[in-house]
Amino acid sequence: MVSAGLVGEITVDDGTAHVPLAFGAPYSPAETELAAAVREAVEAAGYEPSLSIAIDDDTPAADDDAPIVIAVSSGKGGVGKSTIAVNIAAGIADRGARVGLFDTDVYGPNIPRMLGVQGEPVRANQRQEIVPVEAHGLKLMSVGFLVDEELPVVWRGSMVDQTLTELWHDVDWGPLDYLVVDLPPGTGDAQLTMLQQMPVMGSVVVTTPQDVALDNARKGVRLFDDHEAEVFGIVENMSAFVCPNCGDHHEVFRAGGGSQLAEEFDLPVLSRIPLDPAIGEAGEVGEPIVLEDSTVGELFADLAADVMDHVGQRRRQSHAAAAEPAEETEGADE
Repeated sequence: MVSAGLVGEITVDDGTAHVPLAFGAPYSPAETELAAAVREAVEAAGYEPSLSIAIDDDTPAADDDAPIVIAVSSGKGGVGKSTIAVNIAAGIADRGARVGLFDTDVYGPNIPRMLGVQGEPVRANQRQEIVPVEAHGLKLMSVGFLVDEELPVVWRGSMVDQTLTELWHDVDWGPLDYLVVDLPPGTGDAQLTMLQQMPVMGSVVVTTPQDVALDNARKGVRLFDDHEAEVFGIVENMSAFVCPNCGDHHEVFRAGGGSQLAEEFDLPVLSRIPLDPAIGEAGEVGEPIVLEDSTVGELFADLAADVMDHVGQRRRQSHAAAAEPAEETEGADE
């Protein structure tokens, strides 16, 4: 940690060692474990540990007041992207973080139903900013709050762009650690508008195993090529059917598609989520399955933790890279 530049200048005051750490992912499991190890080392040296955060990186989260923005995307609809976004956000919040969830899927805003807040009225504060709806420890804003549930959304591209831009700038999120954004499916104007407006740090690309989904998922990965958002990895959704009676796994689609896509782009497979009836039921009743004590709930909890760890890894690497030139110059002066 010291050689990587992750430990700042340590000061000792009346038996207390003040240790600044270059950590950048609040409540990340990996950083939580690292902090515990630092405390243990300081206590073993005979001091009372006092840890603080002091990270200097050039990622989009470098602004202290800005949340860490994580985009969840897919090249096509129908792959369960919104289900993944809901459970990542709820899983991060369940670890103690302050989390917002921004549903920008203009033509299919299903997240209010998945969180049990469908039909909630939109409120404004004294500054006429939109106040997010709160549910399951999340702050939620969705296009679904602004449109009639029974009518199709027949908007031209310019209206979509204008609506998403105004929503991004006019929502009073308050203090957040993370903001999970459910991007519209595809790679068109709406997606580009949101990526140009938002300081996205990283993204998760969702696909199903079969080739027809992979063809579009490749476009979803390449969507981030011209932006600062690093693709953290692939989530293979509906990877196999889990029989609710016997618990056996049955391959519904051609197996291995997520691994194939990940290998093609040198990315990790973050998770393989089965086609489990319990996931659909949880979405229908508005209870994120990540909050349940079940096998599939643990899969989603691990996915959320993995995403947080990727955020921390990227920020720590950026901090270490930024510190290298200064160290080399200092050595040359000596």
